[in-house]
Amino acid sequence: MKKFKNFRLLTFVAVISLVFLGCTKLNESLTSTLTANQAGEFSSLFLQNAYTDLENPLNFSNLSNIEELTTDEAVLPIRGGDWADGGEHVEYHLHIWQRNDGTTGNNEGTFTNFNKLSYDATSVLGSTTASADVLAQARFLRAFALYNILDLWGQFPIRQPGDNLLNPAPVMTGDTAVQFLISELNTCITNLSPSNGNTIANVNAARALLMRVYLNRGAFDNRAAPTFAASDLQQVITLGQAIVSSGQYSLATDYFSMFSPTNQSSPETIFAIPYSHADNTSASYYGQPYGSWFMTLHYNSYHPLAPNAGWNGFSTMGEFYNTFGVNGTTMTQTAADTSVDQRIGGRFVSGVTDQSGLRPGILVGQQYDRLGNKEYDRLGNLLSFTNGDDLTSTSTTIAATGNNVEISGYRVIKYAPDFSSNTTDSTKSYQNPSNNQVLLRYADVLLMIAEADMRTGDNADALTIVNQIRAARGAVPLTTMTLVNTTNTYDPNTLLAERGRELYYEMVRRNDLIRFGVFNIAWAFKPADQGNYYVLPITAADLAANPNLQANIQGSNY
Repeated sequence: MKKFKNFRLLTFVAVISLVFLGCTKLNESLTSTLTANQAGEFSSLFLQNAYTDLENPLNFSNLSNIEELTTDEAVLPIRGGDWADGGEHVEYHLHIWQRNDGTTGNNEGTFTNFNKLSYDATSVLGSTTASADVLAQARFLRAFALYNILDLWGQFPIRQPGDNLLNPAPVMTGDTAVQFLISELNTCITNLSPSNGNTIANVNAARALLMRVYLNRGAFDNRAAPTFAASDLQQVITLGQAIVSSGQYSLATDYFSMFSPTNQSSPETIFAIPYSHADNTSASYYGQPYGSWFMTLHYNSYHPLAPNAGWNGFSTMGEFYNTFGVNGTTMTQTAADTSVDQRIGGRFVSGVTDQSGLRPGILVGQQYDRLGNKEYDRLGNLLSFTNGDDLTSTSTTIAATGNNVEISGYRVIKYAPDFSSNTTDSTKSYQNPSNNQVLLRYADVLLMIAEADMRTGDNADALTIVNQIRAARGAVPLTTMTLVNTTNTYDPNTLLAERGRELYYEMVRRNDLIRFGVFNIAWAFKPADQGNYYVLPITAADLAANPNLQANIQGSNY
């Protein structure tokens, strides 16, 4: 599926022009809709628009800020004059955002973008001539958007084809919303073509998303005190076993290959947004994987194709890094290759380390260039990332200060930068990479099965599944594992910690912490909060535009 940033606008203009030029009457009512034949004619264009829409809410500015910075995995401190941004990044981590403060720009943008995806997918469903597979693809994309809106805002507006657009969209909440998603995804499973690849909606993507719906059902009903019905957990297991028994997937033996510039054929990818050099020449950096490494790398991280290659922002803390030390071991790491769990990084990666010095994973301590020379920050200090203990915090701010202002906090490289072009034309590589962005993958399916197992009392099977994953990652087996430590999210011998080690910086952590009942407890730099931040606020503008939306401000138990 090719990506052209200007395609949406051109398509919209073309469609509107054709609709009006094709009318025999020019005084059409504003409530007019496309005829069935017109909807069928344009269904492929609307479907392409919907796929392209995935890029915006799922980019490395919108959803990552919400799903990662609100958790124990990530922090974005103010660094002198950098990253202040109205305080929004710090407020996410401290759980102190308000309806109309700096967080609303990111909040409202994500809400708008998911709703646009839902709207464009719904446009396809108005066709009476589109194939069952095309309709099911659109239904899946809409369900994907609505699932995320329900997760983040506790409600979603939903229109059906033919609805009068002058009327405010109906809104679903709670179990009514969940039941709708279950019905939609079951329809997708029935009608999606078995030949669909991993960059378009496919049967196992629908199953994996439906697993998430069932697993989070009790949390969507009551985030403050999630419950888990045995029937829902059995659905999670049944759906997961269907994906396993399909034989289409296996655990990758090279963890970071799943996020590399050549990850198109990864054995774990179930659903991904495709990118390639040729298709990304006009793409925004926020809307593709290179935003993920720009947002964390230091300003001086260097490659001949990408001088000043970072914005020096997103970081993680020593507490999260230490969760890799299971079974009572203590974590240590140097710049040399490590024999620890490969997910932590520290290994030489051909095409990356030899080009830039980077070793994908969690960047700890002194950093080196591609020739092995030590790198320095802009103050002339050694570029040696700290564990974040040197950050200063209050009830309203987190800041890096003094000589460590640019180096506080470990950095994370999940998607390896694409240095495949050896020319001086950076548009062919670093800023237009070919890494596909993975949205659903096999290891998460296995971990959801393990979680359903543990919640139904089958700890032995859960431990077997987790150790199967750990073996593929070159990590020692866990000897014991509990579901969660409700006083410490960093307890390494829990299923929650294993999900963190496997899925860090993949935009699922906030959802995990809520489901495991620890979103409001204390973690690095954040004291325990009142539990009033389970959902994001609907902005005043959106409430005014649609009175069916509910003002889900602090204190809501959605």
